[in-house]
Amino acid sequence: MGFSVSWSWFAALSCLLSMGGEVWCQCTEDNMQITGGHYTLTRKLERGSMLVYNCPEGYYPYPVLTRLCQPNGTWKPAPKKFAPERCRIIECPDPSVLQYGNVSPPQEKYFVHNATTYECYSGYTLRGSSRRVCLPNGKWSGSTPICSRDTGANCADPGIPPGASRAGNSFEIDDTVKYSCIGNLFLVGSSDRVCQENGQWTGKEPACYYKHTYDTPMEVAEAFGGSIKDTLTTLDSANDTQEGRTIRISKNGTLNMYIAVDISESIEEAHIKEATKAVSKLITKISSFSVTPNYDIVFFSSELLKIVSITDFMTGNAVLSDVKSQLENFKVVERDTAGTDLNLVFKNFLEQMALIKQQVGVEGFKEHRHVIIIFTDGAYNMGGSPAPTLAKIKNMVYMNHTSEEDAQSRLDYLDVYVFAVGADVFDNDLQPLTVPAGSTDRHFFRMKDITNLQETFDEIIDENEVKGLCGLHRDYDLYNTKESQRKMYPWYAFINVKGGTNCLGSLVTPRFILTAAHCFKFGDLPEDVKVEIDDGQGIVKKVKNFTLHPDYNVNAKADKGVKEFYDYDVALIQLEEDVQISTAVRPICIPCTQETSDALQLVGKSTCQQQEQLLLKNHLENLNFLTKAVQLVKKKDVYAKLGDNRDSCIAHALEAKGITTKDPKVAVTENFFCTGGRSPFRDHISCPGDSGGAVFKNYEHRTIQLGIVSWGTHDLCKSGDLKESIENSRDFHINLFRVSSFLKSVLGNDNQDEFAPLTFLSD
Repeated sequence: MGFSVSWSWFAALSCLLSMGGEVWCQCTEDNMQITGGHYTLTRKLERGSMLVYNCPEGYYPYPVLTRLCQPNGTWKPAPKKFAPERCRIIECPDPSVLQYGNVSPPQEKYFVHNATTYECYSGYTLRGSSRRVCLPNGKWSGSTPICSRDTGANCADPGIPPGASRAGNSFEIDDTVKYSCIGNLFLVGSSDRVCQENGQWTGKEPACYYKHTYDTPMEVAEAFGGSIKDTLTTLDSANDTQEGRTIRISKNGTLNMYIAVDISESIEEAHIKEATKAVSKLITKISSFSVTPNYDIVFFSSELLKIVSITDFMTGNAVLSDVKSQLENFKVVERDTAGTDLNLVFKNFLEQMALIKQQVGVEGFKEHRHVIIIFTDGAYNMGGSPAPTLAKIKNMVYMNHTSEEDAQSRLDYLDVYVFAVGADVFDNDLQPLTVPAGSTDRHFFRMKDITNLQETFDEIIDENEVKGLCGLHRDYDLYNTKESQRKMYPWYAFINVKGGTNCLGSLVTPRFILTAAHCFKFGDLPEDVKVEIDDGQGIVKKVKNFTLHPDYNVNAKADKGVKEFYDYDVALIQLEEDVQISTAVRPICIPCTQETSDALQLVGKSTCQQQEQLLLKNHLENLNFLTKAVQLVKKKDVYAKLGDNRDSCIAHALEAKGITTKDPKVAVTENFFCTGGRSPFRDHISCPGDSGGAVFKNYEHRTIQLGIVSWGTHDLCKSGDLKESIENSRDFHINLFRVSSFLKSVLGNDNQDEFAPLTFLSD
């Protein structure tokens, strides 16, 4: 909608003169409409407000993406009467730059959904895609087609991306090719590439983009090796086959994270909220590893708003949970939007590094890794360019080496990631800030939206060095597929024993599966047991042996009114070989081990009792277990009734078939958790096939197994399902804290060389 002409005159006459004589007045919405789309205002019609145009998929705003309200009440750039704003169909860069071949059909311009085919001249061989389609994001599908022939050169023809031109046609060692973009396109990637002795070209494969171009989720998935949803995108070439550089986390290293979020007026408030959520998710992800990260987190425009300082973490004055709370509750109020000083951010990070170096000394500083992550659109108009300050940071981390070539051994100790967000990104200002420049690594991201960053952070954090840590998992499942669920519950296993017994189990080390003893019958042999866990090396795993708790005896209390007695209902299955550990197959943490103390971040010498007090501190403890549903699993939600709540819970054991005793404690010893019922919460109930599964709790992104599904009072479901409990139905689960000596006797056995033992704690 627009204001009336009379209102426009009134607005102009209402401008107020400031003390300095400058005219201040509001802008109007006259002539701001866009045909085929809509616009949003970051600050209504006040000065400094940004008007952002939006178009449907496959279209982009033309002739401008944004307009800024000036102090005198005019828009910059001003709307033109003879060039009204409209949504224009997406155009892809000209593909006819192909050398030694033909592009069909030949067109002056190529628009979204246009398809092209490529054919090489006689004597030349096609590499890359023979057919490409112009996509709604302004890029061509597939990979750059190249017509080449075997000339004996050391490097292969690097080709010419659509919309580009190349200088240099010699591909011997040390030869350089130079790229530039045609017209109003801008270059992403390396403008200069050098042929190396190994036959590879330096740098990133270049691409030419329009301002409306962004990468698709599929391209990001290809770049990072994982699946990304919605519109978080990277500007790096999806055709580069070299593996991307990632944040490296070692078990013993010190990781310093410096995070800055732009809250200037050019960044929409909705994006700021998403960025704060993403930062919170990132530090949660980082905290799940056995490292002690230090964080420096700031919000910035023309000034800095410090959330937490690196030095606070190093002195123990900062608590991660408090920082996350501050991030999640952060609201943009009365921010100074007079400008954006990105250099101030880098100066702050440089000062923090200097303080670290002063505290830990030069030798200690060598072991510190530094990761800088910036959320901004790059429109810094105060404080000058951050490039000189970044050079000082590099000089400090690289230990005074003046060139990246000399500092090669130190490159892994500094990463700078830039997440470009906003309607009008200043790519040329931001791309040079990524570190290390000129490499094949992926550090620059250009986003149409800033949603679902958690998935991307999972992918850019390299878990190879810590992949054996217990309890790591993904805590989201956007696709409800077997593959995505395996990453949520990477420790679950399906167990089938000859004769038709189906159970669940949990991977507790690469060699052992923990399950229930009652899954086995007298006379069962290892070859009768089938364990299914898909680690990419085959689903069915061969069983070498299985061990039941020595005190398990289902008939032990038959003469006391308990037909089937399930105390000590625990067993361990030893596999013939280790499973292949990955993001989809990982061990779960179990109580009373040093590995679990590390996951819980218990400092110093810890005990089994400390773990129990931390994990089971409430009289109603929220726990989970899984149920099998076709080829997938589903999570059940229950509350363990502890302390004063336990007696009333186990009293319902007397309603189970085969129990005639009047004392529920005869059937339910102190070794069991009790769940079920509808008060004070409506619990799920176990189903056939759930037996042996892990009863677990997620603690700061690590999964700790606290129990094993054992038996229940009522059979309410015929197969695995999310069946809710009735008022008097109860389930009983073996408490792993009570059987730790058995687990230690098998898993902690260091008098053998077949498998790596776990380290068990004292009581």
